[in-house]
Amino acid sequence: MSVEFLQNKSILVTGGTGSFGQFFVRTMLQKSLARRIIIFSRDELKQSQMATTLPDPAERLRFFIGDIRDLSRLERAFHGVDYVVHAAALKQVPALEYNPFEAVQTNIIGTQNVISAAIDQQVKKVLFVSTDKAANPANLYGATKLCAERLMIAGNAYAGGTGASLSVVRYGNVFGSRGSIVKVIADQRASGEVTLTHEDMTRFWITLDQGTALVLSALERMHGGEIF
Repeated sequence: MSVEFLQNKSILVTGGTGSFGQFFVRTMLQKSLARRIIIFSRDELKQSQMATTLPDPAERLRFFIGDIRDLSRLERAFHGVDYVVHAAALKQVPALEYNPFEAVQTNIIGTQNVISAAIDQQVKKVLFVSTDKAANPANLYGATKLCAERLMIAGNAYAGGTGASLSVVRYGNVFGSRGSIVKVIADQRASGEVTLTHEDMTRFWITLDQGTALVLSALERMHGGEIF
């Protein structure tokens, strides 16, 4: 994967304490010459735990506690940032069916806040990490992600002369990520009974390595308006 384009850049990851965010940040620390890497998330415990497991945390790494629902906090966090990888989201399908407006607040309104803050702070590139469930969505999670994608693409029209470019990358279920079915099956195996959503259910798998490589490729190639 190419990381040369990140040299001397400041990059921020929303939802940076999630499975993807932690792996992505670790890759940036190990392989890139990024000037500054910022984790933006709302869980101070996960940030503290993450700080103790990453290399050279004091030199290039910064932690911002905040919620993408809070526009003013995003504007503060985005000041001086070159690239934003927007991975923060509510993702658990059954939970979002039961708490639908919470999904709207984070996945849709939160994404619009990211767009507005990035344009106002003149961030050069914003890449939204979306999902294959946004294609012909069958549940609320996919529908909110599809809506967020449309907002992200439309954001290019509002960016005007600020120089901000906004794009989307989609991928499938991350193998072994927190809350994924792999962990559920591993936990259920001891009982001798494994439950399935539906016998005809299809899932598209991607590893954390592949997800990080895909995001980096899209971030490097994007010009604004693409869905990778």
